[in-house]
Amino acid sequence: MKKILTVVGARPQFIKVAPVSKALKELNGYQEVTVHTGQHYDKTMSAIFFNELDIPSPNYNLEVGSGSHGFQTAEIMRLLEPVLISEKPDLVLIYGDTNSTLAAAVTSVKLKMPIAHVEAGLRSFNREMPEEVNRVIADHLSTMLFCPTSTAVHNLEKEGITKNVFNTGDVMYDLVIQFSQKAEKKSHILYDLGLKKKEYILATIHRAENTDRRERLFNIFSALKELAQEMVVVIPLHPRTRKMLRQYGLEDHVRRIIVIEPVGFLDMISLEKNAKLIATDSGGIQKEAYFHQVPCVTLRDETEWVETVEAKWNVVVGADSIQAITDAVRNSINFSGVRVSIAEYGEGKASQHIVRVVGNYLSDRE
Repeated sequence: MKKILTVVGARPQFIKVAPVSKALKELNGYQEVTVHTGQHYDKTMSAIFFNELDIPSPNYNLEVGSGSHGFQTAEIMRLLEPVLISEKPDLVLIYGDTNSTLAAAVTSVKLKMPIAHVEAGLRSFNREMPEEVNRVIADHLSTMLFCPTSTAVHNLEKEGITKNVFNTGDVMYDLVIQFSQKAEKKSHILYDLGLKKKEYILATIHRAENTDRRERLFNIFSALKELAQEMVVVIPLHPRTRKMLRQYGLEDHVRRIIVIEPVGFLDMISLEKNAKLIATDSGGIQKEAYFHQVPCVTLRDETEWVETVEAKWNVVVGADSIQAITDAVRNSINFSGVRVSIAEYGEGKASQHIVRVVGNYLSDRE
């Protein structure tokens, strides 16, 4: 039986791993060992996703916790190495662009273990973003690269990476299809919060480029506070964002906003698909907004999901101006003019494609 060791550590990875793990289970001959690095350790950012998405409990939890980028990455490498040596997997499966992704890639390649990177080839072309550095290094170390779009494939070509590159589509779209109906039946968050469909703005803020710079955080929450006078604004508040609002003395900027704890995937799907507009600095939520045909304003200076911008469902506005943010939201809030094209994202079969390619690769190595 072939052994695949999956490394995850943060909320976006728990979500992405669910459909791939499901596809692996549906085929005989694979044993999946899951390592949770503990990069996200809070129940609202971690355990709830394993429960909701039917992901098996991790075989290992490294319990790394929070810390600087250097500390977190080094600690994951230190603790992951003996696990890899002990388990001797046939393949290490990594996801996305977190410190867990980077640490797993470096540790695995030094042990001469093949690596498969899901969501390869994304580029914001901003090396000041830790995520950009993580994804570039992971791509250059990986044995197989699973790209969610043709743009991602072209990005790798420009960097000289052409071997074992596969345009599989996006596993996130698989998951949205699989869980949208379940969310409709099981999520009661709109009722609990007194929200009406298409009568609120959903906001999410967590990127270090925004949370760790007072001026940008001030601009974002000043804009949201102003917009909350015109329409209900709700934000599931990331622990880091809550901490920095307190540290910068900006807690009064959330008074008009409905602030809630981070929510599980089913509640998040319900909040996203029923919002009038989403304002976010998350990469994944930009994409989910597009899948749900909800206008999005991205509070970053660039995005790796350029297809959503080209389709006019996403406007990249940054966070340098309160006026720019409020104008972008007001101008975008009623947008519905361009039909969403989902063919580029794999039509809900990306996970099966990935598992087939992995199976062929492992069979060829026998």
